[in-house]
Amino acid sequence: MDIIIDTHAHLGNILYPNGGNLIEKRGVRKKGFLDLVSISEFFLHEKFGAESSVEKNNTFIERLIIKSLFRRNLTATRENFRKSMDKAGVTFSVALPVPPYVSFADLKAAADKDPKVIPFTGIDYTRDYDIETSLEADVAAGAKGMKLHPILQCAPLTDKRTFDGVEAFAPHQLPIIMHTGVCQYYIDRKDMHRQKPSYGAIHYVRDLINAFPKVNFIIGHAGLYEWNDVKEIFRAYKNVWVETTFRGPSAIRELINTFGSERVLYGSDWPWGNRLSAIKALKKACQGNKEIEIRIFSGNAGKLMKL
Repeated sequence: MDIIIDTHAHLGNILYPNGGNLIEKRGVRKKGFLDLVSISEFFLHEKFGAESSVEKNNTFIERLIIKSLFRRNLTATRENFRKSMDKAGVTFSVALPVPPYVSFADLKAAADKDPKVIPFTGIDYTRDYDIETSLEADVAAGAKGMKLHPILQCAPLTDKRTFDGVEAFAPHQLPIIMHTGVCQYYIDRKDMHRQKPSYGAIHYVRDLINAFPKVNFIIGHAGLYEWNDVKEIFRAYKNVWVETTFRGPSAIRELINTFGSERVLYGSDWPWGNRLSAIKALKKACQGNKEIEIRIFSGNAGKLMKL
């Protein structure tokens, strides 16, 4: 059986305080019937994915998509996480935190119950603490990488706390994945203070990576709508990988041609994205080349995370 490692997935409610409380709930199902993301997934994101920018240029469609993703976020229990893995044939899955809503401690507790969960750590920008000591303890406890989410954490990648955290994490020689691309997560006015969409811009990513040329970085979503900029700017960076969430087969082929199959990773962004459709898109992109499939589905991630 082929090994598949999902490098981008979530447990818990990453949008609100105490989001880790969702992880161990049982019997949670998605509410609502209209899910435009499912339509895009049916077409493997070729017609409605981030390449097309359909939703970016249509406020009404964008709002419907955000509502669909909101409902998906509320299904991120460990029970559903594992069911989705088993259904798609995923062997291991990274679980990414967004402190303070979902912490490494939340994910570590889930990984203790299910060894197929790979927890990452992160930086909590809401409190003052010894980041270096905390990250060292998390790695010792099993963290296989670090997650940065500038939009939801309301801190640009050029923030001093980010630089301090990356510098402290660098000696562990594990990857750092960051959300990349300008987008919204909330549409209600009462929640707008919880996000800084502009902090997903590519120039912040470039500045961070340039400051740490010896650190291995994973560009989340391959940049979303800014994926052409990602290809142009980072193609020559040997310490940069891209992952395939929300990308269609033709876009994935472009990423492979740009970065080489050694620097592309499979990701789904579950529950925001569907693992099985992401696998189908990647297999179609690989056009039957088993060697490339093995690299992207597991080989590259295994090396990065020292599995």
